[in-house]
Formats: sequence, structure tokens, C-alpha cells
Amino acid sequence: MVKIAPSILSADFCRLGEDIGRVAAADWLHVDVMDGMFVPNISIGVPVVKSIRQHTDMFLDTHLMVEKPGRYVKAFADAGADLLTVHLEADMPPAIHAALDEMKGLGVKRGIALRPITAAEAVVPYLCEGLDLVLVMTVEPGFGGQKFMADQLPKIAAIREYIEKYCPGCALEVDGGVNAETAKLCVDAGADVLVAGSAVYGASDPAAAIAALRGE
Repeated sequence: MVKIAPSILSADFCRLGEDIGRVAAADWLHVDVMDGMFVPNISIGVPVVKSIRQHTDMFLDTHLMVEKPGRYVKAFADAGADLLTVHLEADMPPAIHAALDEMKGLGVKRGIALRPITAAEAVVPYLCEGLDLVLVMTVEPGFGGQKFMADQLPKIAAIREYIEKYCPGCALEVDGGVNAETAKLCVDAGADVLVAGSAVYGASDPAAAIAALRGE
């Protein structure tokens, strides 16, 4: 069954603990870290992740939308992130490989993320070394509430084929404009983890919204 990872970017940060509790029916909790450089927005950092970890035992899917993410791998791992995802576009390939190696040494699960402009085949060298997750962005990263980019569906399907060939245990996550309608398109293309912010936190019944994303 597809995993659902509500994005706290759409939560009320003044009531973050309460809003995390509202999505307890989900599988993971998606934490968007933005530095104002790799993306134009600024969100949260290590102290907030550490506080979240003390509040919940949910799986923390931590998405680093930051320049040179290798600088922060240990800090976020120590703060309690279960999985760290770094953008291929955020540094040169040797530095991305080094960041992934450091994650492995720290015992944190390892992911890479792709902006819409990045081609599917860019994941292959990393899959060949073993990964836990590939994240395909179906909006431009940096802001919540954007419209789903359907032209990314062929990329999702292509990456699913690469995963099956090179790293069958790797999860395929989609983030951006995911709702009950677009969720099915993503799953049909090969996704098995869906990030949703507005579709969950904007609903009067988050548990029902999570069930709808699962197709229940």
C-alpha cells in the first residue's frame, strides 16, 4: 500500500505539536527544510526537527532543500531525522555522494531529490550505489500549494524502471500538488510514497483525507 507523508509546511507552526497529532493516521511525517538560497523560501532548521523528534515517534522524512547539504547531514541525523533527502542540484556530484556516504555511516536512511528540470537518468549513478528513496518534485520546490505538474508523470515512470533495474528496495516518493485525484496518477506511474500538505492540512478531517490519498 502507498505510504502517505503529510508535509508540516502546511501545518500551523504556532500549534505544530497539535497539528502533528492530527495526522497520526499517516505513515510518515514530511519535514521541509529550506534555506532561502537553494529555494527562495526559508522554513525550519535543526532545532525544530529536534523538537518534533521529542514529540512524536512518527518516521521523520526530512527533505533538505538547501545549498551544499552535506554541511548539515550530521546535525539533522543527530536531531532525529530517520531519512534525509538531498537535491542532486544542490552541489556537485562528488559532494552529493559524500553526503550520502556520511548518512550511511550515521545510520540514517538516504534519499535524493530531483527538481522538475532534472532528467530521470540523473538518478542512475546513485541507485547503483544503493539508496532508500528517490523523490520526484512535481512542483518547483520552495512553496506549498502549487499546481501538480502532470508532465512529470513520465519521469516518475522512468525512475520506477531504473529502481527496478538497479535498486529494487528503493522507495519512489512524489511531492507537489498531490491530492486525491493526482495521487492515483502518481501511484499508477510507480510512486509508493506521496507527500501531501494542503490536501491533508486543508481538510476538515485529515484522517479522511489521508485515506482518500491511499485510494480507500
